[in-house]
Amino acid sequence: MAVAWVATGQTHENAALVRGVVLECDTRPSGELSIRTADNEVLRYQFDAKTYAEREEHLIEAGRVKPGEQVEVVSDSMPGSLVRYARTIHVIQPTPPPRPLSQGRLRAYNPKQDPVRTGNLTYSGVVYRLSDERVLIHTREAGDLAILLRKDTRYLQDGVVVEPADLKLNMRVFVRAGKDLYGEVEAYQVIWGTILTPR
Repeated sequence: MAVAWVATGQTHENAALVRGVVLECDTRPSGELSIRTADNEVLRYQFDAKTYAEREEHLIEAGRVKPGEQVEVVSDSMPGSLVRYARTIHVIQPTPPPRPLSQGRLRAYNPKQDPVRTGNLTYSGVVYRLSDERVLIHTREAGDLAILLRKDTRYLQDGVVVEPADLKLNMRVFVRAGKDLYGEVEAYQVIWGTILTPR
């Protein structure tokens, strides 16, 4: 592996626990791994079949660590060698972006300007709690369910578009919904009124 090795006496080269970004990694069961630390030091480690490596809480072969991944390496010194032995290699998963503080109802849905989203989930139930950011309904199928309210959620009463404030507690509603990037259910349409009553 053609990687420049840092000079003796640098900060991290003798540290037992180091975090950095993988530059290169041999794809064999035994080989070498090089990483770049936050201080821009390039460190090199030797690994073999006994090295414990994991990604997303699953055991992997050390040679499957990929360039660009951030890792935490626990290592031991090897007598007569500047290269340390990697005892464990833990791949650190990137942190997802923080969820916006609020996705509340900033304005009523405008049917003339805003597109209608239908979603692939449907729920029916009774509203038992309501806030600017979510509605909680009691359903027969899913039990108590919290559904996020988007700024473009559409509200219909008796088939007519109404204001978000017209949604009240104890109303029986039908919700067309989908899931956001975080896996939470969000409402695209909330419908209530005589249109729900079977003829």
